[in-house]
Amino acid sequence: MNYAYEIRQQAEAAPRAALPAVASALWKAFGEGHLSETEAEALSGLIEARQQSDIERSVERIANRTGAPRTGVGSRPRTDASMERRRRWAASGRLPPGLAARFTLAEQAVLAVVAVEVAKRGDCRLAVGHIAAVAGVSETMVRNALREARTHGLVTVEERRLARFRNDTNIVCVVSREWTAWLRLTRSGEHATVARAGRGGCRSPQGTNTPVSYPVNSGVWNPRKGCRQAAGDPADKAPSRNHAGGEAGRAMR
Repeated sequence: MNYAYEIRQQAEAAPRAALPAVASALWKAFGEGHLSETEAEALSGLIEARQQSDIERSVERIANRTGAPRTGVGSRPRTDASMERRRRWAASGRLPPGLAARFTLAEQAVLAVVAVEVAKRGDCRLAVGHIAAVAGVSETMVRNALREARTHGLVTVEERRLARFRNDTNIVCVVSREWTAWLRLTRSGEHATVARAGRGGCRSPQGTNTPVSYPVNSGVWNPRKGCRQAAGDPADKAPSRNHAGGEAGRAMR
């Protein structure tokens, strides 16, 4: 079965309401290894383009009826750097494959940023604009991703109202057991990697008991000395003098 061809046919023929289901099937097939990264990115771009074009047509129809000016909507990246950040965050592995298959590439990037903040501090209190800038998406996509995650029961979003027209940043907490266990496993793996890097690339040397054929601490065995050391050692000169004296005495007799 050609998964890429089947998903492309569904993405091109499905109505707008069915596109999220097609995207979920796409990332599920990618998580199971039926699609390569290049095919998944191409199909994801096709689905996002379909969604974007449908939204633009809807806004244009509304603008033509009401006379309001057209406004830019959607989450298409404005620069190559933002697209690179989006893909990097989506591929960081901060979501379990089963949960990641429910979201688009942009939504995965948003939830990955939230997951990193939750792993560091226990919850995420970043502003919507901050998350959007880090993940390489729009603020609307951040709100949509958090709303979708809350719909699936993965996170809770606590609003902090300070005044009538002023709020503090929301508090996002991960409540999914599967996601929490995945973050705990990822964090322990990172700690193990850091510990291995701190110890270096080889094991600590340990001594071994090697048997030798001579007593090491006795005076029977003496290492062979060099010429200079032998010349400056009085103990080694004494026998030479006695030996020479003996030979001279015998010669005189």
